[in-house]
Amino acid sequence: MTRPRLALVPGEPAGVGPELCVRAAQRAWNTDLVAYADPRSLRRAAETLGLPLQIAPPEAASAPGVLPVVEISGETSAAFGHPDPRNAASVIASLHQAASACLRGECDGLVTGPVNKAVINAGGIAYTGTTELLATQARCEVVMMLANDVVRVALATTHLPLRAVADAIDADGLWRTLRIVHGALRVEFGIEAPVIAVLGLNPHAGEEGHLGREEVDVISPTLDRLRAEGMRLVGPLPADTAFLPEKLRGFDAVLAMYHDQGLPVLKYSGFERAVNLTLGLPYPRVAVDHGTALDIAGSGTANPSSLFAAIETCARLAMRRRRA
Repeated sequence: MTRPRLALVPGEPAGVGPELCVRAAQRAWNTDLVAYADPRSLRRAAETLGLPLQIAPPEAASAPGVLPVVEISGETSAAFGHPDPRNAASVIASLHQAASACLRGECDGLVTGPVNKAVINAGGIAYTGTTELLATQARCEVVMMLANDVVRVALATTHLPLRAVADAIDADGLWRTLRIVHGALRVEFGIEAPVIAVLGLNPHAGEEGHLGREEVDVISPTLDRLRAEGMRLVGPLPADTAFLPEKLRGFDAVLAMYHDQGLPVLKYSGFERAVNLTLGLPYPRVAVDHGTALDIAGSGTANPSSLFAAIETCARLAMRRRRA
């Protein structure tokens, strides 16, 4: 079986993404990498870091110091730490073209660096997140999951104002989300009978309806429906105790009801090795779990651990998909 080929998107050219990709290009991987990027930003990052980088044609094999690139040039060569909205279109084009290569089967997975939502919107492109962009392009429903060596946390809702979360949690949506998470744990993570912990929305998981009705009216009936299909689900659980280490050892993943319910715990438990996965796409997509870090871009101090973990994870998931 040939090794997988992954599309690599650095993200915001004025952030740390290009230099992290240059650091990744110095290593020997068990996968081929092809970057969808502006070669100028990669060369500038390599010069700043004092590292060798040969830009190769897209069809070439990657090797230490050699990075194949599909050229997607921006309008301007933005200085480190100073993003330019004129480059928004090229950032989005990089994501679209890399994902298209995955949909066509030319690449086996997608690894993405950090982007700046505000800069993309300032460039005249409506953008809520790469997860949503990829789902729209692939015309499928997806689930965001963040994972590290300690815990996997999937989200029932993603980038919503807190006051909108309760209305967004309904039985059909929760049913689809859990089926996507369950399927991904089986196919991509190789867990035959995964155990998923499901958090309640309200404090103490609603106290049997005394602190909110979502657990009684929506979450519990949905879990019972899926248990009847054979899923191993635990909950709804109070979020303040579900992440205790002795409990986590019995779970293969945790489903949080909203962004800041589960992700602070994950990031505290191992931010440097955390990655962001999009479950439900026709290909594996893994992203770094950090932002553009404009304040340190170009300084050479950005930690590449999350990108390295994303590449390793995406390659592993791609191989499991092949076997499945």
